[in-house]
Formats: sequence, structure tokens, C-alpha cells
Amino acid sequence: MNTQTNKIAIAPMMDWTDRHDRFFLRLITRRALLYTEMVTTGAVLHGDRARLLGFDASEHPVAVQLGGSDPADLAEAARIAADFGYDEVNLNVGCPSDRVQSGRFGACLMLEPGLVARCVEAMRGAVAVPVTVKCRIGVDHQAPEEALPAMARAVREAGCETLIVHARKAWLEGLSPKENRDVPPLDYPLVYRLKEAMPDTEIFINGGIASLDEAQAHLAHVDGVMLGRAAYQNPYLLAGVDARFYGDDSPSLSRHEVLETFLPYVQRELAHGTHLHAMTRHILGLFQGCPGARAFRRHISENAPRPGANENVIREAMDMVSRSGPAPESRKDPALAAAR
Repeated sequence: MNTQTNKIAIAPMMDWTDRHDRFFLRLITRRALLYTEMVTTGAVLHGDRARLLGFDASEHPVAVQLGGSDPADLAEAARIAADFGYDEVNLNVGCPSDRVQSGRFGACLMLEPGLVARCVEAMRGAVAVPVTVKCRIGVDHQAPEEALPAMARAVREAGCETLIVHARKAWLEGLSPKENRDVPPLDYPLVYRLKEAMPDTEIFINGGIASLDEAQAHLAHVDGVMLGRAAYQNPYLLAGVDARFYGDDSPSLSRHEVLETFLPYVQRELAHGTHLHAMTRHILGLFQGCPGARAFRRHISENAPRPGANENVIREAMDMVSRSGPAPESRKDPALAAAR
């Protein structure tokens, strides 16, 4: 198990942070903590566990996020996930979708901190790896300055040492899941105040953080930063993480080197029946800000979904991107310049 002190994490994102995306992101950052998509306890207990929980050893450090509200089911699902080798088990107390509400888990659990505490206690009793919680600052008409500390105290007393806070409310009625990621206002100072009030609890902040400079500013107030859409839409942003936040000065792979290293993985997966598009959809933003980025995206988007498409689609797209510009290690590189 990796014992590094985590400062930067990549958020669990439904339909995005699957095993192909995590393998790809790990080629860009060796240190950031990666998370799976949320997996429900029902799926873990009764579904295809190898498909749901399997991952490549290179993904470490990697955490699994579980969705559920029954302590016994969560304990068993946590044990199964830990047996697969995950470095952390996280409980989702933040997803606002209708599906999770009907299952009595996700953001609606903000209304039941006592139940969340029982879930955490049961999960901790089942596994040796850390059990963490990701939550919102409140839901609906809750007062966040009351709801967030109540949740934090409840899970801390249950033994949870790390709380990840998406610094927005979730509206369970009236807003779609997509709108819940943008419409409710961010309240970073509330999360800062929570850290001040609970100095012995590790607090990560999440929500609307678009650059490594912003992440650095948050770290003056909290212990860690979780990046979401920015890391997915502009993945090479993460090339600056290891040196800046972990003191790891090992050279980062260039964008082309990332793809050259990704190609053998793509070939293996194609041989096992994985569709090319399932992998290439995660790499579309790799050349953001570079000459030829649009042609790269278009070629992959148009050709990867076609029957029989193989890794040559990626090679062809790579040839459309200029190799004659500044080296990716240069300060002129758009992503690394932003990262520094």
C-alpha cells in the first residue's frame, strides 16, 4: 500500500473515472490519488466484481468510492474492495442524482449524520485501509454552517480521519445532477473554518478548482485538494503535480510519450474485446492549447467508434499534432506553465 501523504486527488466522476481513464492519468502523474467511479453496494455484492472493481496495479495509489446506506452491506462491500487491493475506501455522501436518492444514499445522507457514522464505523471494522467520506456542505434548506460541522463531527467520532468536502450545497429537487455541479454557489471559507475547528481531521476541498495555482492557494487553508472536471478536460494539467506538490522532480512524460506508453495498454484491451472508443474518449483533451488539438480530437471522435477501429486511430491523430513546438518540459508549454 502506498503510504504517501496525499495532497492532490482526482475526483470520482460517474462515467468518467473508469479504469481506462485512471490508467491514462497515471501516465501523467505518478503521485495524485485516483478514485473510481461510485460503485453501489448492490453492484459489489451481486454483480460482476472483476468488471466493477478490477484495476491495473499501476493505478496505485487508488481509492474505491462506494454508494450505499446499509452499514452491514457497506462493511461487506468495503471488505471485498479491500481484498481487490484498493488503498482507501470512500463513502459517497454527495451525489445528488435521483437514482441515488431512491436508494437512500449519496447527498440525501447529509440529512442523516448518525446513519453515516454507523456506516463508517461498520466499514472501519471490516477493513484495515483508511475509510473516508466525501460530502456536500448541505442539502436543500439545510444551513451549511450547521450541517457540515454536524456531519464532520459524526464521522470523526466514528473513526473517519479524512473528510472530502465539495464546497456546494446539493439541491435534491429542482436541479439536475449537472446543474448541481455548477449552480449552487461555492463556499470555500466554510470549509476553511471547518479545518480550523477540527485541526486533527484531514480536510480535502473540492469544487470548481480549475488550476494548480488555485490548488496551491487552497492548501494554505486545508490539507488536500480534489480536482474534478479540470483534470478530466485538460489532463496534462496534472503533469505539474508531482514536482509541485510532492517534491518529485522525475521528468514528466511529454504528451506524445504519454500516448506511446498508452498504446500497448490499448492493444491489450482491444485483444480482450474492449471497444476503442471506451478508451479514447478519455484522451481527447490531452493536447488542449496545442497546435493541432482540434484535429486530434476530431479524428479520434469520428473514427474510434467505428467497427474494427484499432490503435492506429490514435497514431494517426498523434501525427496531426505538431511535434515541432516547445518541448512539454518547457515553461512555454501551456499546461506546465499553468501548473507552475
